[in-house]
Amino acid sequence: MARTQTIVQLTSEMVNALDVEALRTGISRSALIRDAVESYLEAGREAQITAQLVAAYSEAPQGARDEWGDVAKETRDNTTRTLQRLDREEEDAGLEW
Repeated sequence: MARTQTIVQLTSEMVNALDVEALRTGISRSALIRDAVESYLEAGREAQITAQLVAAYSEAPQGARDEWGDVAKETRDNTTRTLQRLDREEEDAGLEW
């Protein structure tokens, strides 16, 4: 990916802190700044996705009845039927506990 040089003004304390961290991690100051900017931007993207998910679940809460019916009840009923069938299969195979 092509890079563009950008000039950013920082305090001497920030530059010193960057240099200490760059030395500690073994990467250049520029790489450290790039990583920090990428982390900041990624956090913003994640926050935006989270906000969209919260909004969507607020409109249609999980487990709510909709045109498909009561999904949570249907899931419980299907699970119960499956477990009962498995119990019968184990009993028929002589694997009772």
